[in-house]
Amino acid sequence: MMALTRAATLVVALGATCAHAADISYLAPPGVPAKEFPSPRRPVAQIVGPSRASEERRDARDEAGEIARLLELKPGMTVGDIGAGSGYHTVRLSRRVGSVIAQDVRRDYLIALAKRTQRLKLTNVIFALGEAHDPRLPASSLDAAILVHMYHEISQPYAFLYNLAPALKPGARVGIVDLELPTSEHGTPIELLRCELSAVGYREIARYQLAGDGGYLAVFSPPEPVGRKSPRDIIACEDRAGTR
Repeated sequence: MMALTRAATLVVALGATCAHAADISYLAPPGVPAKEFPSPRRPVAQIVGPSRASEERRDARDEAGEIARLLELKPGMTVGDIGAGSGYHTVRLSRRVGSVIAQDVRRDYLIALAKRTQRLKLTNVIFALGEAHDPRLPASSLDAAILVHMYHEISQPYAFLYNLAPALKPGARVGIVDLELPTSEHGTPIELLRCELSAVGYREIARYQLAGDGGYLAVFSPPEPVGRKSPRDIIACEDRAGTR
């Protein structure tokens, strides 16, 4: 309980001053290093920008609302927007839930997003710098996490998923949105996604097709903390879809 209290205090303290570039940093100590895990046996897409499409286009199909409803996000929850980018979901979810932790590996994206939330007077957004293999989030800090059109850009997915798990509270849900395309084309075939998540101990509980060209939403529960696989026992999945 003391550890959770200290983590909560750290999050609040950082959130209060997040508009200052110097305060955007890691919220938690390092997890298990990447070298302990297998590398993915498929291409990793490059990060090409902070946003997939215009916010007007995404709003037209109510992307944020649809994801929030399907994941049953509620007031009072703390939601992690993993790979937050320009903050499309961060901004919209901040008006639906208790707080949002906007996490990204790009510090410049988080600085721009901090300025945006300051302009909008959003006081319940916290910023977290992460690494390619580790989101660096406090233990038991999230009721839910969303990874929207960015999973294919994670260069160390097995390490990242393993190090994300401790940040998820019991009963938390992870929602991954992507397209049914090869990872080299900025999508993730659903069978590949299922295999990689399962390899780390996540369990798929639902899958939905989103409106328009929004892709799919796959929902997973995190691994049980007791009896988790050793990182060295994780076997990388083959990419049967390949590249096109």
